[in-house]
Amino acid sequence: MRFIFKTDYDQDIRLFKHGGTKFWYGLLALLLVAMPWLVGEDMRDYYLAQLGFIWIYSIIGLGLMLLTGFTGQVSLGHAAFLAVGAYTEAILQKHGWPFGASLTAAFVLSGVAGIVIGLPALRVKGIYLAIATQAFGFIVEEILARWDSVTGGNEGLHLEHIDFFGFPIASEADFYFLSLGLLCVVLIGTVNLMRSPTGRALVAIRDSEISAQSMGINLARYKTVAFALSAAITGVAGALYAHKLQFISPEQFSALVSIQLLMIIFIGGIGSFHGAIFGAIFVISLPEAISAAKDWLPPSIGGQPGLEPTIFGLILVLFILFEPLGIYGRWLKVRTYFSLFPFYRRAMFKRQKAYMKSERLR
Repeated sequence: MRFIFKTDYDQDIRLFKHGGTKFWYGLLALLLVAMPWLVGEDMRDYYLAQLGFIWIYSIIGLGLMLLTGFTGQVSLGHAAFLAVGAYTEAILQKHGWPFGASLTAAFVLSGVAGIVIGLPALRVKGIYLAIATQAFGFIVEEILARWDSVTGGNEGLHLEHIDFFGFPIASEADFYFLSLGLLCVVLIGTVNLMRSPTGRALVAIRDSEISAQSMGINLARYKTVAFALSAAITGVAGALYAHKLQFISPEQFSALVSIQLLMIIFIGGIGSFHGAIFGAIFVISLPEAISAAKDWLPPSIGGQPGLEPTIFGLILVLFILFEPLGIYGRWLKVRTYFSLFPFYRRAMFKRQKAYMKSERLR
């Protein structure tokens, strides 16, 4: 077991806690860079396409983790921000904008949409906030379906391949590296944000709004910032998502998609950046596993049209009941078990239910 003796305050906010962390993350980076050459040529495009979707969903997970995992604000309308980024990218590409400019516009406009929903949502919390964000998602979906002259209505919009500073992104390997690079930029940015005073203020709001306000934290300001940044990051993922599919329509951004996006952080492990990555891997891999399992299931079960959402729902319920810390929480328990064996206690990760009297009656 590794013990870290901290001798100054800067050690507490370092990006890498010790040399072992640098080694393993460096090894992982080399593996991801070499992935297109490690996969067999006959299945290369398929695996790179799946990994591309995982990177896109990981970016969405990081945006949602910033809002829900670290600020405690629930959103059931994040598919609307994904749609804003995707349609902004599609429309601007149609008008001849370069990818760098259109991606920036998708980031900014999605952030503005986050402010639009974040300001009215300041007056509500809990289930009422979830309903408000879900209503915003319905409104955006209806606008996309009705505004035919701009969005193409239900017929949707087609996109061309990306031309990134003169380099065409036409193959699956090219898109793999582009999405992986943007994921790294977003990941480093969000990690550094959470190490800053702003990030600590967001965590304080999540833990106790009354305590945060008593310490001088402006709740309205930081909640709006969280909504704006979360929506902007999701808008970046939306731009990549549109190019990945090369066709978008309003049906791709429904309320069910918002729930699926929320599952990324709940299954992966809410309150951790690793959870966003693990959740994205799970959400992308499970449908493929279900499709492969259908060949082994009886036709009466495998042929049911609602098999996939049923399995997703059952897995979510099981995680909530038996592993609320998600996949990353389970990994922490396994790692701690082997580090402390035979002194590991089962109740070590049990959440303490201690509330102030002022919060107990809210």
